[in-house]
Amino acid sequence: MTQRTYTIDDLIRVMERLRDPERGCPWDLQQDFRSIVPSTLEECYELAHAIEHDDFEHVAEELGDVLFQVIFYAQLGREQGIFDFGKVVDTLVEKLVRRHPHVFAGGDIEGVVGDDRIAVGQVNATWEAIKQQERGQREQHGVLDDIPVALPALPRAQKLQKRAARVGFDWRERASVIDKLDEEITELRSAIADKSSQAIHEEMGDLLFTCVNLCRHLSVNAESALRDSSSKFERRFRCMEAFAAEEGTSLTELDDTALDLLWERAKQP
Repeated sequence: MTQRTYTIDDLIRVMERLRDPERGCPWDLQQDFRSIVPSTLEECYELAHAIEHDDFEHVAEELGDVLFQVIFYAQLGREQGIFDFGKVVDTLVEKLVRRHPHVFAGGDIEGVVGDDRIAVGQVNATWEAIKQQERGQREQHGVLDDIPVALPALPRAQKLQKRAARVGFDWRERASVIDKLDEEITELRSAIADKSSQAIHEEMGDLLFTCVNLCRHLSVNAESALRDSSSKFERRFRCMEAFAAEEGTSLTELDDTALDLLWERAKQP
């Protein structure tokens, strides 16, 4: 007998059952839009982790977990009469078709554009122009109006800078950003010398913001780069712990010189 393959309709039904007021899951019944946001963020990061580590055996599973978050929100919306999963899909498809006129001729899913391919730069320009028009319809006329405050700090900084650059407010050369980085380090040194905690806080923020700007000019995703560096540090630090254990000691028992030697050893390929 062939095992049944579940569909999106089955997933929607599972969610309905979990939220059934009489026979549903007590935990799921306690949740609302705000309470499941942390779970949504966590699932997205777990998906990113699987992709970054080429753990494709688990990518499908993590994608399912992210999809479940969408289904959960859709169920909450349906219960409150705000929207349902069908509305989510309809809104998404309509937006994708509208934002890709170079693919969907006449706003039709099967509409075929001519054979002439347009450059990626032109695609990006068209995409941004359409999004700007959408922001205007929502009475978000400022260039930065729709950038969520809740975004993690690094990607939000990169998005702010990218958006400002589209209207010409940007460094013209990478070297100028590096000069700005040197300037911010000098200002941070001054704040440290003055022992002003508020100034140190501000200058550290400026330094980080400029680092993100440099990442953007080098076509580096700041969030991804920092995650990779953190993973590299973690891997090397665990090696240090293992090396110390092999010698019958622990890191807390070693002086600075010994720690530096272990660190250099851990950096070896």
